Amino acid sequence: MTIPNSDFMIENGVCDFPTTPAEEKRIVSELITESEDNLKQGNLYFVISKRWYASWQKYVEQSTDECISGESSEVSRPGAIDNHDIIESENDANDPQLRRLLVEGVDYVLVPQEVWKRLVEWYSGGPPIERKLICQGFYSRSYSVEVYPLCLMLTDGRDESRTTIRLGKQTSIKELCEKVCAMAGVAQEKAHIWDYFHKRKNGLLDPSSNKSLEESSLQMDQDILLEVDGSSSSQYAMSSAGNELALVPLEPSRSRVTIAGGPTLSNGHSTTSKFSLFPRITSEDDGCNSLSILGKGEKGGLAGLSNLGNTCFMNSALQCLAHTPPIVEYFLQDYSDDINRDNPLGMCGELAIAFGDLLKKLWSSRNAVAPRSFKTKLARFAPQFSGYNQHDSQELLAFLLDGLHEDLNKVKRKPYIELKDSDSRPDDEVAEELWNYHKARNDSVIVNVCQGQYKSTLVCPVCGKISITFDPFMYLSVPLPSTLTRSMTITVFYCDGSRLPMPYTVTVPKHGSCRDLITALGTACCLADDESLLLAEVYDHKIFRYFENPLDSLSAIKDDEHIVAYRLNQMPKGSGKAKLEILHGGLERDVLESVRGRDVKLFGTPLVTYVNTDPLSGTDIDAVISGFLSPLHRVHASSKIHNGSDNGHLADATADETSGSLSSPDTEIDDASDGQLSFRIFLTDERGLNYKPLQSESSVSPGTITRVLVEWNEGEHETYDSSYLNELPEVHKTSFSAKKTRQEAISLFSCLEAFLAEEPLGPDDMWFCPSCKEHRQANKKLDLWKLPDILVFHLKRFTYSRYLKNKIDTFVNFPIQDLDLSKYVKNKNGQSYLYELYAVSNHYGGLGGGHYTAYAKLIDDNKWYHFDDSHVSSVNESEIKNSAAYVLFYRRVGSETETQTAEMPRSDMD
Repeated sequence: MTIPNSDFMIENGVCDFPTTPAEEKRIVSELITESEDNLKQGNLYFVISKRWYASWQKYVEQSTDECISGESSEVSRPGAIDNHDIIESENDANDPQLRRLLVEGVDYVLVPQEVWKRLVEWYSGGPPIERKLICQGFYSRSYSVEVYPLCLMLTDGRDESRTTIRLGKQTSIKELCEKVCAMAGVAQEKAHIWDYFHKRKNGLLDPSSNKSLEESSLQMDQDILLEVDGSSSSQYAMSSAGNELALVPLEPSRSRVTIAGGPTLSNGHSTTSKFSLFPRITSEDDGCNSLSILGKGEKGGLAGLSNLGNTCFMNSALQCLAHTPPIVEYFLQDYSDDINRDNPLGMCGELAIAFGDLLKKLWSSRNAVAPRSFKTKLARFAPQFSGYNQHDSQELLAFLLDGLHEDLNKVKRKPYIELKDSDSRPDDEVAEELWNYHKARNDSVIVNVCQGQYKSTLVCPVCGKISITFDPFMYLSVPLPSTLTRSMTITVFYCDGSRLPMPYTVTVPKHGSCRDLITALGTACCLADDESLLLAEVYDHKIFRYFENPLDSLSAIKDDEHIVAYRLNQMPKGSGKAKLEILHGGLERDVLESVRGRDVKLFGTPLVTYVNTDPLSGTDIDAVISGFLSPLHRVHASSKIHNGSDNGHLADATADETSGSLSSPDTEIDDASDGQLSFRIFLTDERGLNYKPLQSESSVSPGTITRVLVEWNEGEHETYDSSYLNELPEVHKTSFSAKKTRQEAISLFSCLEAFLAEEPLGPDDMWFCPSCKEHRQANKKLDLWKLPDILVFHLKRFTYSRYLKNKIDTFVNFPIQDLDLSKYVKNKNGQSYLYELYAVSNHYGGLGGGHYTAYAKLIDDNKWYHFDDSHVSSVNESEIKNSAAYVLFYRRVGSETETQTAEMPRSDMD
């Protein structure tokens, strides 16, 4: 694509720029499209303050806004680009550094290099903050801009000076060593550069290595140490491994680590391992270089996890899994024979090995463990978790459980199994058959202890066809009932004039459709079979939009909007149909000097009805208006109900100010007639700039929408109570009572019941009915069929839609002991469905940030602990329940898992 040359020049220090905001918008849009079509690693992007960019967007959007509103906009052109609100103030002006923890789209935006060049040509300013596009991922490659390059603190062992080095995380160790030597003025053959995490030597960096900094587990803000031959550096601490070279197994250790003691070495297995020449500690989780092994009688499982930079989400999920009895039992034993390196859905066994190594360290250390190696593997196989942004602990947990299963799947060659149709066979038989099929292809410790089965029933709303399937699940993502529905207040107007406008408050599915709202309203207002409802949004006393597609999502309607429903009689078959909109207006006496049509003061709620497409007379329209307004008639009103004159109208449409007329030379209002009408009515256009008075014999040919305006003067206000037109409630008004309700508790059982409730599929998730041969919006019902020993509940506190992102802090009352799910399980096989809580992942704060912690129970001691990154403290059981609970971990009571931990070897069992 060729971008037109606009010949922007700078003369006398002043930038030339496009003649219109629309031209700027077009050029930038085309440059962005071109950049997106040519993504490649190394492309340059620039960071721009969202504050400045938003002002520029507002400036270039004004022409579009003018077209929509019909009014001129005077948004001023923004000044020079100013990034000072997103950079550290103490930084070198030639090397500006972004403030930490900024959020894209909130604090800054990213633009391609060519866009930056144009913006600088037009506006100047800065400073420029350049970043590179990188490609990440093991199986699927994805592009992202590295907004925060790796920051390393270099300590020079000769004089203890410290220097900051910033490099991309995909920079090689070789390039790092070259840069360090160049900065220090040292020959590479004399330099020794150490991974100096936590101020301890963890491993010597190989100056010839092409491994990236990320692959080498170097973390943000960590230290590296430079030692030079001939200089003294003995004061620097060395890890327990030092720089001793050792043969390090690239498989999980076959030694058994006890819960309460140090590793118990096993004999006879090491000769089968593959080995590689590396410093001993670098193949392990580097944070454990100062690993303090538990002594005899000391309690295991109380080691924290260091925060590596916004990794509290990961630490929270890991601590919950690290205190799951069957998972701990499995990974503290020899599981090497289960590693499936050839599974195309797995991670070559590397994720399972890294996780197993981390668990061993957590259960054999008294100090906090830094999960650097695990995070490196995680970033390699799941690049969405790379970098240092906050993420979701449940999303990490979902990936980790699935990844561990695939790495440990004992089925090396999955058999092809052709599924049979249920053919009206008993559910027990079909469910068992499908579970056996699933186990034939998936056999791991994760499936054995974490996976259950549910029954899914779909019913076609047209032909009644029933489809039943049985599917496995790893966890239950249950909605909070308060998030399933929403309360909406809609005002119904009766077009036949039979009743006053009436507001109705109805409850509808939060992610439902307009059809759901119309159905609920119809029930509330007793809609007859020959009647229909027309939904519309009223804004600025005009119809802003109609909701005529029954499948339109209700998420498009915000709580602060004003929605009305017009109750209409069905039109005779064969007749054309057009909308007649009736607006209300009148100029107040103190603004009669206004002479433009757009200055006509509108008030109240427009009235809308359907009319046939035959020409209408002024008398016809007048009758429609009279019918609409008849319920508003004041009982004490005089029979003289027209415009303050005996004959019901003013003689001259160009009356003076005291008449209260709408007329003025600039509004192009024709001379009024002597026709007798109940109201002074004007035909107007969509923008409300031109008004033409209607006479009784006037002929109007209805278009798709015909708009008329009724002029209200003192006579009308004396005759009709216009307050019914003005008092239009919002869709949902947050009140004190609503806030109080928000704090009321809901139970875990009500969340589960909401998850299992029957509901129609969404319009974007239609089911293909094999009987109708059409996609149908079927009704779906879930039932629990088989429950696992370890049952995980994910409370869906985060809600996302096109228009809204939100976190629900509602307190969920969940049992710690005796969670009995018997009545929810359809498969009555005599198995226990009684569970007890043993771990919780908590989230504090709002969207896009906040903080994660974990509660976990040491089951053999029957005590709860709080894991807040590296800090671990005891906690009373009464403190476990709070509104921060996000993911709940239960274990079956009475199953083998109840005694597994107690059966694990302890340090005092020699």
